[in-house]
Amino acid sequence: MAQDSAARAKAIHKKIYSGPRRASIMSAILPGLGQVYNKKYWKVPVIYAGLGGFGYFFISNHKEYKTYQKNLRAEADDDPATVNEMYWMNSSQLQIEKLRFKKYRDYCAVGFVALYILNIIDANVDAHLKTFDVSDDLSLSIDPWQEMYQTSYGLRASTGITLKLNFK
Repeated sequence: MAQDSAARAKAIHKKIYSGPRRASIMSAILPGLGQVYNKKYWKVPVIYAGLGGFGYFFISNHKEYKTYQKNLRAEADDDPATVNEMYWMNSSQLQIEKLRFKKYRDYCAVGFVALYILNIIDANVDAHLKTFDVSDDLSLSIDPWQEMYQTSYGLRASTGITLKLNFK
């Protein structure tokens, strides 16, 4: 009998907690797959739009960074064969622009990784909250109370508030 109840408890535990683990692994392998597993289909386009946006701006900023880096190198070396294609910019302006695009590129990389991790966390939390009870049986009642009692100094009164939380 004790083995049966332990096996039942283990099966219930596995049923509840294998879902979040599976959703997390699925989202880690392919972003959005954990959301599909949790039947939150509307989140998938949001995830891919965010990852696509960060990816696009990463590539765009990296190209600009490489352009300014190449022109800065051409400006700094004494080789007449290499020419600064942005002849209207001097080396300090090229350096400023190169660093600006590097900073934007790095921000996009951090945003991409943060959104990827957030995707995994969202799948895990959403799978955990599948079993959360949001029925009308949950209630909170707030009631005032007052008590009169006798002391050696005379009659005293106490007042306060009672918070009562009801679960089913």
